[in-house]
Amino acid sequence: MLTEYVEKILAARVYDVAIESPLEPMTRLSQRLNNSIWIKREDLQPVFSFKLRGAYNRMQYLNEAEKQNGVVAASAGNHAQGVALAANRLGISATIVMPTTTPKIKVEAVRNYGAEIVLTGDSYDEACAHALTLTEQEGRVFIHPYDDPEVIAGQGTVAMEIVRQHSEPLDAIFIPVGGGGLIAGIASYIKYCWPETKIIGVEPVDAASLHAALLADERVVLDQVGLFADGTAVRQIGEETFRIARETVDEVILVDSDEICAAIMDIFDDTRSIAEPSGALAVAGMKKYVAREKGTGAEYAVINSGANVNFDRLRHIAERADLGEKREAIFAVTIDETPGSFLRFCQALADKSITEFNYRYSDEKVAQVFVGVQTQGGELERASILSDLDTLNYAVVDFTDNEMAKLHVRYMVGGHASEVQNERLYRFEFPERPGALLRFLSRMGERWNITLFHYRNHGAAYGRVLAGVQVPDSEVETFQQFLTALGYQFWEETDNPAYQLFLG
Repeated sequence: MLTEYVEKILAARVYDVAIESPLEPMTRLSQRLNNSIWIKREDLQPVFSFKLRGAYNRMQYLNEAEKQNGVVAASAGNHAQGVALAANRLGISATIVMPTTTPKIKVEAVRNYGAEIVLTGDSYDEACAHALTLTEQEGRVFIHPYDDPEVIAGQGTVAMEIVRQHSEPLDAIFIPVGGGGLIAGIASYIKYCWPETKIIGVEPVDAASLHAALLADERVVLDQVGLFADGTAVRQIGEETFRIARETVDEVILVDSDEICAAIMDIFDDTRSIAEPSGALAVAGMKKYVAREKGTGAEYAVINSGANVNFDRLRHIAERADLGEKREAIFAVTIDETPGSFLRFCQALADKSITEFNYRYSDEKVAQVFVGVQTQGGELERASILSDLDTLNYAVVDFTDNEMAKLHVRYMVGGHASEVQNERLYRFEFPERPGALLRFLSRMGERWNITLFHYRNHGAAYGRVLAGVQVPDSEVETFQQFLTALGYQFWEETDNPAYQLFLG
């Protein structure tokens, strides 16, 4: 079987549209992990993904009658662009069926290559069913995104390049898995040339179709799949790709969304490029493998399979990257509702950088604080912080792994506090440096009571803070003098209608 696919890969015609993507060292990540990490830059392809390799190679095998009738494909992203570009280069009519939920940027990218677009259904499965109907009705050829020998061979040219680019066999290659075309193609070639090199697939924990199939020793259909890594959100591994994978894949590693976000940040740090979530899967899986095996000095390659990420996703990715890297811990802490208690709590964390602080007055005896803390030592450091706060008799709940808290509650801490007297609201820009918050609190002392506080570190030069403080009319001038002497830029927002409607 391997010989058959090696011959197909060697004969694959992809370079009319594809480039030989570079295999680059990830210098920073290699130093951090004490292993040599090489990244295969398929994000640099003309459609920002490896998918055009398989699509173009498959379409090279169309006969003249099939070329005249044209092709049809179903995809919400990278495969659609690959088919559209290949059809454009070959002068073939292409119809791409896409779910109605497909982001406009991807629809426009496909349309720019001259393909006809049909938007139908709310999912890939519905779009695919319609594409198959068009295949029968119009006599077009269906270009499968992964479960086709010529598509697999086209994707396998990635491995052919790696063997040329790296003089010695690698210890392992980490490959993102959706329908399995990429891993089947790479595994076929690598296991023939470098039989000792491990082939390790990486899947999202909520879209693990290959992992489930290997456990069951047969293809299974997942009830549902997560869509964060939409390029690999496939409910069932392909038939031909599974046949190859069960003989050539050594292991499948599962990663969650936070680990994927951290991997996107790692790729950016080394290459100054932004991978799509599916494109960063291999890096996330490799990091998990290294942490488990605790080995050093190995040579690993990771496949960056694509960079088709929507701009509006970047905020979420940045927000979750530190959590995925275990560089932030999130806690709910109960403190006394008295002037100075906020300062005492921050002093208990004096050697830590606070990344988030959310609080709103709700009870005259105790206050609930949602706090983020920067960590460097992962699980052990988080446990140490919990232990230290417990020793100081703070009631603490660890929210670091609480999905609802991370997705929603952190943005909802607050509400009306109409019983609070003499509350004034101020918006600040704190210099984003250690000690800025403690300086504010220690200068304030216990003279004025904080009734609302919202801060989140977003990596800017200044931290944006919203604070409510009880200041009687007779002390307003003195408080203004305190703020001026503090030297932080501020604006009073007590009359802001957003405050009046939602917080006052």
